[in-house]
Amino acid sequence: MSLAFAPVGWAWLAVIALATFFVLTAQSSRLQALWSAYLFGLGYYGVGVSWVYISISQYGNGPVVAVLATAAFVSLLALFPWGVAYLVRRLRPEMDTIALWIGLPAAWVLSEWIRTWFLTGFPWLFIGYSQTDTKLATIAPVFGVLGVSFLVALFAAGLAWVVLAPSLRRVALVGAVSVSTFAGLQLLDSEWTQPAAVPINAALLQGNIKQDKKWDRDYREITLERYQALTIGHLGADIVIWPESAIPMWHDEAKEYLAELEVLADQAGTSLLVGVPVRESEGRAYNALVSLSDPSGLYYKRHLVPFGEYVPFRDFFGSAFDVLGAPMSDFTPGQEAHILNAAGVPVGALICYEAVFGAEVTELLPEAQLLVNVSNDAWFGSSLGPLQHFQMARMRAIETGRDLLRATNTGITAAVSYEGKVLKRAPQFKVTTLRVEVTPRTGATPYVRWRDWPVLGLIALGLGWLLLRRMRRHHWSGT
Repeated sequence: MSLAFAPVGWAWLAVIALATFFVLTAQSSRLQALWSAYLFGLGYYGVGVSWVYISISQYGNGPVVAVLATAAFVSLLALFPWGVAYLVRRLRPEMDTIALWIGLPAAWVLSEWIRTWFLTGFPWLFIGYSQTDTKLATIAPVFGVLGVSFLVALFAAGLAWVVLAPSLRRVALVGAVSVSTFAGLQLLDSEWTQPAAVPINAALLQGNIKQDKKWDRDYREITLERYQALTIGHLGADIVIWPESAIPMWHDEAKEYLAELEVLADQAGTSLLVGVPVRESEGRAYNALVSLSDPSGLYYKRHLVPFGEYVPFRDFFGSAFDVLGAPMSDFTPGQEAHILNAAGVPVGALICYEAVFGAEVTELLPEAQLLVNVSNDAWFGSSLGPLQHFQMARMRAIETGRDLLRATNTGITAAVSYEGKVLKRAPQFKVTTLRVEVTPRTGATPYVRWRDWPVLGLIALGLGWLLLRRMRRHHWSGT
């Protein structure tokens, strides 16, 4: 199923693979079904999040710790498919048509929603992301990525239903439902947002600083000179955007450097958005994006990466988990969905990991007319991680109906239209600048207004019905 996602992108395989999972879950032996579900999860996440190993082995405490930590992480994630099988087998032991068409799709999407918040959240490899370039993505502005996941799961349920008891009647029924669904998608293919202003010109910087050099004091001047040269070469653009934490020093230490750049930018009529860590006098540290324009502003990253930007329960565990690649100083999460201003446009900032939380991104809307995602995926080398991350960022553009500008340290630096189309993309692992033109947009998609509540309502109705039927069956058997 991992091959359905970037970079392979065999979107059709998502339906076939998930249908296989549903067939395995429906086998007669409950114990075999649960074991099959767990093994399915080990394969799915073992391949899909293999990039975790690279981060810990190269920038943590070596390959031994990386193997153990990655194995533990994958083993934990595999419990989610296992939980899907367990829940549906408990509610509908006979695994009939109702279990296939209602129980399994609802339980699968429920497991994805739980992953948006469980242990601070890891919403990676949602099955809906595999459809970013297909017609099914049409429903994302209405029901979000979880709505796309639900639709994929329903198609998978239909395929599993045919496989378990092949017949012309079943094939005809599933075919009719599929054709009707695709016809219905035409009704949702709408312009939910509108251009708010004339197009603006942006320059996206990709400094390509190696992760092991990024915070090296001896390499600091090279980094600063590189970004300064890239910026000066593109003054005149409406906005110049630097990657996440592009400046390898605290904001107060870089004030003179930034002031010089701001003067040059003001003279050229250019706004700068710069990734730089901020340290307050009280000792709190933030991963921030600063806007050097009129008015200037700071955005503090709100959703931090556990073990990457802070260690959970630091007071209890101390430095015990630093071997996983924890930071030298824990960051503090920002508390406000603060809108920045650049080139006279209200900008919604997403720093790295924040781009994978669709519901949280909507907190910046509808005020933000443009989304800006700054990131540093150098932690994950040339693995699947950066490509999957970019695919998820594209889904945010579709859900919100906003163009998205993405500036990263080593890639993927790109511009994405409000429909999720890649307008321009820079090659990975090269020092480069991407010049693009995007259009600020106004208005709110249904998903911005509703978030995930309609999908959660469908899940509650489906699983609630199965629970009610099971309770009635127990009541009748007891009487």
